[in-house]
Amino acid sequence: MPSEIERKFLVTGDGWRRAALGPGLRLRQGYLPNGGAPGAPVVRLRLAGEQGFLTIKGPGLLTRAEFEYPIPPGDAEAMLAGLCTSPILEKTRTRVGHGGLVWEVDEFAGPLAGLVLAEVELASADQAFERPAWVGREVTGDPRYQNNNLVRAGAPPGA
Repeated sequence: MPSEIERKFLVTGDGWRRAALGPGLRLRQGYLPNGGAPGAPVVRLRLAGEQGFLTIKGPGLLTRAEFEYPIPPGDAEAMLAGLCTSPILEKTRTRVGHGGLVWEVDEFAGPLAGLVLAEVELASADQAFERPAWVGREVTGDPRYQNNNLVRAGAPPGA
């Protein structure tokens, strides 16, 4: 079963910009309603630039099942507009190299403006890695920082 193992951190500075592996990519994503049952899978629709994706994620914070499928961009637009709960999450994702890994830095827009998070995908939950100087507190275990929960809250945690 495909899975993702990901650690997530608050970003404390803009030093990551110097190590960017290219320009950022604009992402728009929404979530299909699932009734909010604890442990229910999360179904996400995403437009990444001009590409559409349907992603299903299982429960979990550090490690969880993840299935992702490309879909036509027009279908993604239609589902974002007609099927997803409001608001639609908007962010710019920039890939950044550090310590032999690729980090993804997300700068949120709209009601989440000002929030900047960094994620790194790992091969195992106990994989050692070098933390960049521009990351601060780890929020992997805090469900408030999962994108679907950020959308529901409508504001960054603590705002």
